[in-house]
Amino acid sequence: MARVQQRDAAAFTVLLDRHLASLQRFLLRATGNPADADELAQETLLRVWRHARRWQSGRVKFSTWLFRIARNLAIDGYRRRRETSPDGLDELSDDTPDAATVLEAARRAATLRQAVAALPERQRSALLLCHFDGLSNPDAAAVLQVSVEAVESLLARARRTLKATLLPIADSQPQPSSVVRTKETQPCTQNR
Repeated sequence: MARVQQRDAAAFTVLLDRHLASLQRFLLRATGNPADADELAQETLLRVWRHARRWQSGRVKFSTWLFRIARNLAIDGYRRRRETSPDGLDELSDDTPDAATVLEAARRAATLRQAVAALPERQRSALLLCHFDGLSNPDAAAVLQVSVEAVESLLARARRTLKATLLPIADSQPQPSSVVRTKETQPCTQNR
């Protein structure tokens, strides 16, 4: 940061690379709008560049200073929107999930990734192509160089294996009331 205070653009680029992603995530959570988050991130970094000399290394960490600027800009933006909104209720609703929900979703995603990674290679490839990459069964069959029927069989076996692997784990965990578990994942599109 000392180099940024001396107007070193390369040092500013390093700071940008180091902090931009976390800054944008913070602002997205604060605003709930990706466009607003990007705009506020740009304004935050512009203010860091303009007011770099105000930062004092012994008093506060740079990241704390950066996020304070971002938070203040987000609050200012909220106030401006509230003043222009007739009732101000649009910004009061907060649909962002709480920390426990986010952590639970991350845990479930990690468990699913591990279970998918443990599948035999052909089953895993068929599942990833159809369910994660959105390919149809015929397209997945072409990629895997097998028949459409073989892809359907691979998908069925992969689903059975995942169900057998994940169902005991899911049953042993407390279920959040907002999560609805379906019997089976949706099949790939059948474009024949």
